[in-house]
Amino acid sequence: MAGAPLPLRGGLGPDRVRMPAGSAATTVLDFLRAEFPGEDWAGRIAVGELVDEHGRAVGELSRCQPTRFVYFYREPPLEPAVPFEVEVLYRGDGLVVVDKPHFLATIPRGAHIRETVTVRLRRDLGLPDLVPVHRLDRMTAGVLLCTADRALRRPYQQMFERQQVRKVYEAVAGFREDVAFPRVVRSRIVKEHGQPTAREVVGEPNAETTVEVIERRGDRARYRLRPVTGRTHQLRLHMASLGVPIVGDDFYPRVRRRAPGEFADPLRLVARSLAFTDPVSGVERCFVSGRSLSW
Repeated sequence: MAGAPLPLRGGLGPDRVRMPAGSAATTVLDFLRAEFPGEDWAGRIAVGELVDEHGRAVGELSRCQPTRFVYFYREPPLEPAVPFEVEVLYRGDGLVVVDKPHFLATIPRGAHIRETVTVRLRRDLGLPDLVPVHRLDRMTAGVLLCTADRALRRPYQQMFERQQVRKVYEAVAGFREDVAFPRVVRSRIVKEHGQPTAREVVGEPNAETTVEVIERRGDRARYRLRPVTGRTHQLRLHMASLGVPIVGDDFYPRVRRRAPGEFADPLRLVARSLAFTDPVSGVERCFVSGRSLSW
């Protein structure tokens, strides 16, 4: 959390809560006990782990200040450990480029907090300001670009927003004799808030992918995918729309539920390479994933 008055702990920043206007609580402690019963707020105060937005320690008699924030550490729920490592491909010039494994989320969200690339790298590399400047799905492996300096985030984020990055993916999927390759797939993709899957709808295309076959083995093939845009689940949807869904896909063409801690049968999709002109140094950069895809 940028600007938080408590440091990272185990790669995680503190939580914060805003004391609402009109609160009847007299003290911060009263407010927190009413809002979050069952938490050991007195214990947090005793060890100095409850502070206001200016980093000042909150005591048992500190007055409730409506509209102000208080910060504190909270242990996230237990998560199944993802048994795959994040490989660092490059570290320097304020950048950290990694080869992300399947099943590891990019950023803390929902049920995945500690078992994420962001938290692991902040903890293991000692880089509290590290953030990814783009995202890969939890089930997608491959090259992920991060910055370790807050001042560098925007130039690299804009590079992705302006489609100035040459992205190449590889996938293993079914093969159909009646579908000609290479081909360009264009469609309109929408992703509604709260829904796990995206969908294609009628309308002006907002997603484009070039698809070509690299090699074929029986009823499956390995494909090279070059997305121009970066819509949620774009590659997975486009492959499914061709009648050749990516092997191991839990969402397309139909949803499959996995048990927590199940790490077999990964999505056979990898972000193979990222290439771009560095927006800060002007250097031409290209990073390549070494992860393989099983057939």
